[in-house]
Amino acid sequence: MEMDSLSNGNNTTATAATPATVTPDAAAAAAAARATPTPPPSSTGPQLTEALKLEHQFLRVPFEHYKKTIRANHRAVEKEVSAVISGVTDAASADFSPDDAVNHLNSLVSRLQGLKRKSFMEYVKLEEGSRAENLQAQKCRARLDHLESADGENLSEWNNTRLKRILVDYMLRMSYYDTAVKLAECSNIQDLVDIDVFQEAKKVIEALQNKDVAPALAWCADNKSRLKKSKSKLEFQLRLQEFIELVRAENNMRAITYARKYLAPWGATHMKELQRVLATLAFKRDTECATYKVLFEAKQWDFLVDQFKQEFCKLYGMTMEPLLNIYLQAGLSALKTPYPLTTRKINLDDCTKEDPLSQEAFRTIAMPLPYSKQHHSKLVCYITKELMDTENPPQVLPNGYVYSTKALEEMAKKNDGRITCPRTGSQYNYTDLVKAYIS
Repeated sequence: MEMDSLSNGNNTTATAATPATVTPDAAAAAAAARATPTPPPSSTGPQLTEALKLEHQFLRVPFEHYKKTIRANHRAVEKEVSAVISGVTDAASADFSPDDAVNHLNSLVSRLQGLKRKSFMEYVKLEEGSRAENLQAQKCRARLDHLESADGENLSEWNNTRLKRILVDYMLRMSYYDTAVKLAECSNIQDLVDIDVFQEAKKVIEALQNKDVAPALAWCADNKSRLKKSKSKLEFQLRLQEFIELVRAENNMRAITYARKYLAPWGATHMKELQRVLATLAFKRDTECATYKVLFEAKQWDFLVDQFKQEFCKLYGMTMEPLLNIYLQAGLSALKTPYPLTTRKINLDDCTKEDPLSQEAFRTIAMPLPYSKQHHSKLVCYITKELMDTENPPQVLPNGYVYSTKALEEMAKKNDGRITCPRTGSQYNYTDLVKAYIS
């Protein structure tokens, strides 16, 4: 993602009052293009360079929030300007008698006075919006400065700050809001985390958990154009659930009126889903038909919460998984081999305390991950714990397990040419072994 820095927050007020000919996205882009961040110092090592590639979300979230604030302020200004122009145009184009003209002018004066009072309230809102713009610009600048400060001299401190950012992100996603706020305040990293963004999501999530779709629908209305671009079905699913709740309450006439007003516009693109939900008017809430019974289950609200979280993350350019999980999986995938996930689970004494895969919690996270790619593999015999190489080549048993030649020869000598697999207990003749070659 290309992301230019913001010079400061001092010019954002002028951006909010930009005439209607300048689009909000263009205003945000212009504000963002005033300065170009310098790349990290040349002393940055390869490890740090790779780490910076994972900071897409770190810059994207405040920038998207900044653009959203500018769009909101732009709409407010455009609305008031359009109202004034419309009133003046109507007065100028009308052909009035003297008395009618006086009455119309009086009406226009009264309207302008009302508009003045309303404009004052809008001005207050614009001032608040301007402060919000300044805050978002400040966050963008602080985050760019933080990334630029990464070099070999303060790498330890920078990594410590990054760890705290990752922990705050995880807490916010897991709904530990108070703990996340305290950690951010104690570490003085408020500008480097997205608490305000997640607080916005918190209100919607809590409402959905309480079976209230109003805040979620309001959020969809605020972000209607962007959700439409991404072909989101969230608003449609919310409307369906609200219809289901009316059917559950046996308020069928109101449900039909609701469907005509809010669900009918979706018929062109979601007719099958619409027909299925409308059929609940006939099947009722106590139906035993599995196709319609599931629509009345409480888990539908959990589905809406999950869908909102996905759309929310997509809107702000966040990863679906918490950053902590991503970093842990990246590290564990480099350590994961068949040995620690099988043998170490059976005998934890064989592994070192420094090995994360010796712990059950880490093994659970690593289970769906691919095995690490080892360009120069080293095979260690399960029996003797010695390295298997050309001097002590590996031998494959008919059951697929591999052991060193030295261990199997010693076992065969003690058991009259019979080999017993220490893992399965299966017995074979020494002549059944097949030599394996290490490439």
